[in-house]
Amino acid sequence: MTGTVLVADDHPLFRQALRLAVEKIMPEASIVEAGTLATAVAAATAAPDLRLILLDLKMPGATGYSGIALLHAECPDVPILVVSSAEGAAAADEARAFGAIGFLHKGSDLGAIEAAVAAAIGRRPAPRSPAPDPATEEIRETIASLTPTQLKVLLAVLDGQLNKQIAHNLGISEATVKAHMTAIMRKLDVRNRTQAALVARSLGLDLAH
Repeated sequence: MTGTVLVADDHPLFRQALRLAVEKIMPEASIVEAGTLATAVAAATAAPDLRLILLDLKMPGATGYSGIALLHAECPDVPILVVSSAEGAAAADEARAFGAIGFLHKGSDLGAIEAAVAAAIGRRPAPRSPAPDPATEEIRETIASLTPTQLKVLLAVLDGQLNKQIAHNLGISEATVKAHMTAIMRKLDVRNRTQAALVARSLGLDLAH
């Protein structure tokens, strides 16, 4: 099976373990590695025939489930398999809610990792726990509908950045930032950026895992 697989984790040794699993399942695949969220996004958008993203939740530039949300927004048709040290079924369900196709604990052995990679390539999502309340699900779907730039603006607001800082970091004008923020608030049905941040925070976009 050909194509490109992105392995995004800030620990070189664990990236190597994930690479071994991918090579076992997809021996002809091209494997690209990334140690930060920024390099992962750049690699994902530039990779030809991207077939799978293996993503650690806790890596430089990512907080909570923001890495999943951003990569899913940039590459909506590419399955994302989260490999994390986060504990509990809630973390797995939240990861899937933001766009991941599966969740694997970092303590899993190589055989389990290989099986999860094979399942993700086959686009067979693991069973989820009972669905959350409709209001929460609606908000998740709304955040998932944000464009990549809108999501970057929202994450910057969560980080406490002002419009001037966001504009500089994203290479856009302050007027464009304000326009994106207006669109975000309209989609989330809130009146100001503080409320928008609270909505996003309530879903775990800035929780450290």
